[in-house]
Amino acid sequence: MALEWLRRDNELKDHQLFDNSHFGQDAPTVIYEERPVVDDKGATVDGLCSAWIWLNNPSQYNSYTTEMVKGVIAGFQKASSDRRVVAVVFTAVGDKAFCTGGNTAEYSAYYSKRPNEYGEYMDLFNAMVDGILNCKKPVICRVNGMRVAGGQEIGMATDLTISSDLAIYGQAGPKHGSAPDGGSTDFLPWFLSMEDAMYNCVSCETWSAYKMKAKGLVTKVVPVLKKDGKWVRNPLVRTDAYIDDGEIVYGEAVADVAAAKALMAQCTVDFELLDAEVNKLIWKFANLFPHCLVKSIEGIRGKKKFFWDALKTANRHWLAANMNHEAWLGFNAFDAKKTTGKDVIDFIKYRQLVAEGAVFDEKFAEQVLAKPKS
Repeated sequence: MALEWLRRDNELKDHQLFDNSHFGQDAPTVIYEERPVVDDKGATVDGLCSAWIWLNNPSQYNSYTTEMVKGVIAGFQKASSDRRVVAVVFTAVGDKAFCTGGNTAEYSAYYSKRPNEYGEYMDLFNAMVDGILNCKKPVICRVNGMRVAGGQEIGMATDLTISSDLAIYGQAGPKHGSAPDGGSTDFLPWFLSMEDAMYNCVSCETWSAYKMKAKGLVTKVVPVLKKDGKWVRNPLVRTDAYIDDGEIVYGEAVADVAAAKALMAQCTVDFELLDAEVNKLIWKFANLFPHCLVKSIEGIRGKKKFFWDALKTANRHWLAANMNHEAWLGFNAFDAKKTTGKDVIDFIKYRQLVAEGAVFDEKFAEQVLAKPKS
């Protein structure tokens, strides 16, 4: 029996939740860009696109301000609900950094000693990570430079990472007054061994893209330096595995750093290979059933989300409370580094005061914070 009598509304609905006021070109902000899908012969495909979400604060290593966090949330919701979008590319402006985390200038000037305000900010941060993990499109992290601290956390929330070989990866929380509870404590054990996750989390060391590729944190690493028309792999990093004191080592620094830097000075940065790998991955996604693809991705994401969802609210409250404690010292020390010449407190003096049972007040702070240079 014909069903012509059933009413059918053929006008497509717009499911975008936010307007586009969260996006802009002037830094610091978030840029939302649509790029056509490119096939394996370089031709553009009609009617399909990828959504590129750009962190745009290069002068501060793409650290995200409160308003930028809102922009990322809006960007992922827009991309997730757009029928034309095959994949989302999460990246940043410039060639120095993907993201170094939250904006420490904003943290020290506004959020320190305001735990309620920082708690509200953490609600936004958690929504940003949720927006990445809940996106109904595959999410590629295009790493154009260092991905550390909160930048590492939002990067690990994505599905796959294509990295510049100049990029470095790591955490910074315990060094600057916080804990990497914006995702790293939840995600790192899924990417690395438990020992490597622990060490990477607390050592505050940064590891090369090649080392992270060897350890399974990233999908692909490509060179971005060019000299006389030829690609040059990152000269600061050994790209081979070798034995050091009985241990297999990957992606460690070269011995002659001065020569490596001299070579880099003769090169230009070119993201052609990085973008080609991103486009190749988008084309691979385009040739899969979209709903089967997303369901497959969700099956993997679910393992990360399990621990993230279990701990994110408790972590939010601790991080807010900590703005009255170690974060107050750490973020202010980091923000004052141009004045003092140091970006950290005197940790030994801090521990000595704690051992003495000293009251945590301004007198305490004066004894551990560096003094301005004369």
